[in-house]
Amino acid sequence: MTASPRADVARATGWGLFIASLVLAGIYFGSRRLRDFDAALVPYAGASVFSAFGLGYRYSMWLTKPPTRLFWRRGWRLFFAPSRVAQNLSRLAALFAVNIVAQRFIEKRSPLRWAAHWFIFWGCMLAAAVTFPLSFGWIHFETAGAVQERYQAFVFGLRVFTFDLASPLAPLVFNVLDISAVLVIVGVSLAMWRRGRDRGALAVQQFGADLLPLVMLFAVSITGVFLTVSTHLMRGLHFVFLSQLHAVTVIFTLLYLPFGKFFHIFQRPAQLGVAFYRETGAKGEAAPCARCGEPFASRMHVEDLKQVERELGIRYEAVRVKASAPDSTTAHYQDICPACRRKNLALTQDALWRRGE
Repeated sequence: MTASPRADVARATGWGLFIASLVLAGIYFGSRRLRDFDAALVPYAGASVFSAFGLGYRYSMWLTKPPTRLFWRRGWRLFFAPSRVAQNLSRLAALFAVNIVAQRFIEKRSPLRWAAHWFIFWGCMLAAAVTFPLSFGWIHFETAGAVQERYQAFVFGLRVFTFDLASPLAPLVFNVLDISAVLVIVGVSLAMWRRGRDRGALAVQQFGADLLPLVMLFAVSITGVFLTVSTHLMRGLHFVFLSQLHAVTVIFTLLYLPFGKFFHIFQRPAQLGVAFYRETGAKGEAAPCARCGEPFASRMHVEDLKQVERELGIRYEAVRVKASAPDSTTAHYQDICPACRRKNLALTQDALWRRGE
């Protein structure tokens, strides 16, 4: 029994408000009741709260889809199976290292695509790890008393470390966003170069879905680099304009985050559960084809497909095992392997042609 669309929307709205409230609470308490919050960063914080609402809303709506809901629930049940929790934790760490840290899931499609993805992913992660805590007032820097050449770093109001401006650490601390911007620019350049040469990508790509996210990432990164160039190489020339332009690109990207291609960043971790699903299915009972008798998938997967089809109102419960034999027994469409489905289709077309239909 599936919930009504109105109930799904209400539930998704509730989750969106809950996630946005968590972000607001994090900003308020993480900045020590706004004592460490910089009022100049209100637009960034506001866009982040809106983005959190949109992400919570869309993620909840995504989980209402029957296939997604089934994989989600089944994945958690398999992961928390009492006899396999320790083994699953170890396997999760390995999957996280391969698919998230190394981004190897995309390498089979193209080494160039993997390189572009890796640079963009880690550039964005590094930028997010710095930008959000700074914007929320969780991290701030102060000079060490009367010593202007020494800085102190505070996290949630607690002093974490102190460093001198002449130390090797200082350039890394103050230029970490430039490093992340360079990573993103390299990744975007590789992605645009591939999309301009790959005929398959050229045939199906759309500006709003495929190119706009790359343009936005490039705009955020290049304007951030321009700020550093203006400060260190141009004596602050056009710094105010560049800072406002950079703010516009960042805020627009945050507002776009829940609605476009960037949403797959938050979907990707859920794909780790699919790996548990496949591995468990491969170790379990196999489903033999009702036509040829050969195993072709896991029994769990076949039964889950039948359940999803019922929820979607797709009725393939009765098909002939052998289309050329009218008196043959019947089976569910999902009980027939892909090869036999193609054979049945060809035999059906041949029989209709011979009868002149």
